[in-house]
Amino acid sequence: MNREEIFYKVQEVFRDIFDDPDLVINDSTNSNDIDEWDSLNHINLIVAIEKQFKIKFSFAELAGLKNVGAMVDLIIRKK
Repeated sequence: MNREEIFYKVQEVFRDIFDDPDLVINDSTNSNDIDEWDSLNHINLIVAIEKQFKIKFSFAELAGLKNVGAMVDLIIRKK
């Protein structure tokens, strides 16, 4: 699975969590860019992404993430 395919799947998770089929994210998207991205939705995102890609993140890995691009890069490293 290449970066583009991973990014597409991550975007689908975002659309599902935020219940917005038209939501478009990019590498620099972060919690300041989506009004509904609060702490509960952050947890929901992490759990959904872990389930989608069948991986688990450590707290230290998650603490270092600044945006969607960093999340995608982390998924690539864990696959």
